[in-house]
Amino acid sequence: MDVKGAVAIVTGGASGLGLATARRLAAQGAKVLIVDQAASNGAAVAQALGGAFAVADVADEATMQEAVAQAEAMGPVRVLVHCAGRGGALRILERDGSPGSLSHYEAVIRVNLTGSFNALRLAAAAMARTEPVDGERGVCILTASIAGYEGQIGQIPYASSKAGVIGMTVVAARDLASKGIRVCTIAPGIMDTPMLQRLPDPVKESLAHGVPNPHRLGSPDEYAKLALHIVDNAYLNGETIRVDGALRMAPR
Repeated sequence: MDVKGAVAIVTGGASGLGLATARRLAAQGAKVLIVDQAASNGAAVAQALGGAFAVADVADEATMQEAVAQAEAMGPVRVLVHCAGRGGALRILERDGSPGSLSHYEAVIRVNLTGSFNALRLAAAAMARTEPVDGERGVCILTASIAGYEGQIGQIPYASSKAGVIGMTVVAARDLASKGIRVCTIAPGIMDTPMLQRLPDPVKESLAHGVPNPHRLGSPDEYAKLALHIVDNAYLNGETIRVDGALRMAPR
């Protein structure tokens, strides 16, 4: 799909994976709507890219509807890259034997899984209102994690939320096929994002050491390159693609 002149919604687009993808989309001529939190630098990013900024909670119906309406006012919505998400460590049983927090588990699921469905359904509705170009109306790219396959100890909410995103991918692709809308998911490994940069250097070096090849952390731009290839390649649909340097997570 040629994105020149089309509108691309990038959630979590003010930093990390989303920012790298927004930059590449803008470089290809897309009109980019950055969707992020009010405390982010989304407004400055959008201005630099010649796009627009919307403040929204991806799991909230009203604010995401407003964001998508803003995108539709910019032109035909053709692309969603959904990068917004959160972490949060939790064990099923705490060290004292007490059960893990249900509210904490639900909070992670709300953002990562419910938020993915909410962004997907609203963006798809906007795409369905456009005229098809070369047989397709749009493409939605979700973000999972290799933790959705091999979650580590203490990752129960994050791993199960990302496994849910992986599970919805082919169903969504089949569901939206009649509308000419493709759906794929990217499952990153350990990426050098702002969240990871807060860790001490020895910890980051240890994480990088575990990646087989290349022997380093992944870059946000490598995620972005894959996202742009998915947009461009019309035969990619219903697939979750790992970008992880062949990393398979150990139990801890």
